Amino acid sequence: MNIGVELKFDEKGLIPAVVQDNATGQVLMVAYMNGQSIEKTLETGTTWFYSRSRKRLWNKGETSGNVQKVVSIDYDCDADTLLVKVDPAGPACHTGNTSCFYRRLYQSESIESKDDILVMLARVIKERKTGGDENSYTRYLFDKGIDKILKKVGEESAEVIIAAKNEGTDELVYEAADLIYHLMVLLEEKNTNIDAVKKELSGRFK
Repeated sequence: MNIGVELKFDEKGLIPAVVQDNATGQVLMVAYMNGQSIEKTLETGTTWFYSRSRKRLWNKGETSGNVQKVVSIDYDCDADTLLVKVDPAGPACHTGNTSCFYRRLYQSESIESKDDILVMLARVIKERKTGGDENSYTRYLFDKGIDKILKKVGEESAEVIIAAKNEGTDELVYEAADLIYHLMVLLEEKNTNIDAVKKELSGRFK
């Protein structure tokens, strides 16, 4: 393998690879690569790993169809761990969960440690678009299509305006949350997400 980088493989010729959703930043899974799987990944543009239990290469999504299109591959300061950013076609976990890390061992009570609620919401909306509960309201909006989603964005915008004219802020906050949710559904329908909006706002701030 000649990729111009001296990666540090372990004694079995393996290197851990952390797979991250490029759109949401969510860590999807951790697996192992060897030289051959890295070559296959670079060659095909989708993730290939080495299975320590089956002792063979495997292409993520080869049976489920939930392939991971590679956006970038970074390596850490010690060159012994890879960070693979991907656009996933579906859940990463064999349980059907988006991420293999769906069980929490500990949660600090500090606000700073909590997940970004907008990232969490974007994650759920993306899941509903491609699968999940067929009876969910989000799935209903995607099934109805762009016209229905645009209508709801218009309705929620009007309700925010009306709420802002009334006394107090509770109603305004409630309606603003509805508007933000429907805007995020619209973004996902148009194959973008809240991260793109954050990036735009960050550029304006600078």
